[in-house]
Amino acid sequence: MGVIAKRSSMTFFSDGEDHYSHRVRIVLAEKAVTVDIIDVDPFNKPEELADINPYNELPALVDRELVLYEPNVMMEYLDERFPHPPLLPVYPVARAESRLYMYRIQRDWAVLVDTILTSKDRETVETAQKELRESLVSVSPIFEEKPYFMSEEFTIVDCCLAPVLWRLPILGVDIEKSQAPGLYKYMDLVFERESFKESLSEAEQEMRLD
Repeated sequence: MGVIAKRSSMTFFSDGEDHYSHRVRIVLAEKAVTVDIIDVDPFNKPEELADINPYNELPALVDRELVLYEPNVMMEYLDERFPHPPLLPVYPVARAESRLYMYRIQRDWAVLVDTILTSKDRETVETAQKELRESLVSVSPIFEEKPYFMSEEFTIVDCCLAPVLWRLPILGVDIEKSQAPGLYKYMDLVFERESFKESLSEAEQEMRLD
């Protein structure tokens, strides 16, 4: 491993179009962390990234001598390092439930996003689009029960889900408001949060421009 350059602040190597990078940026914004965000072209990565990350992948978070290169680990680290506002519940049972929600978002939705964005097979993409659309419509009533995802408060789970929902237009996943009123209510609430707005890269801002 190469020598890590000493930096005066926390550094986050981020892909401005990637939903995994986005979820970490939401946490950073929510915590108001002083951080140097380096927007990296995933097809032209700096040599420093390979020095600090054995997989040479994005995102990567550097805090002094600590280097993290798994998004959910970064998010939980930031929540512990900067405890206010808390994004994970205090009690073990509730924390475990939140982690399960994060796992399900990954298994049920994030993998479909990855398939849509990376697959070269049209049929595979269309199948993933259909699955994502139908799954989100089917769970829409859940969003009517509480303001945030299964919670009265904004949590780390919302940080995982919001980047997926923000990308629906570029994913080719069209959902009528009448089909999923709860989902639309949730998106309006989350997308208007100041931390969410601050988290957006230039590329992500353009994703929702009409």
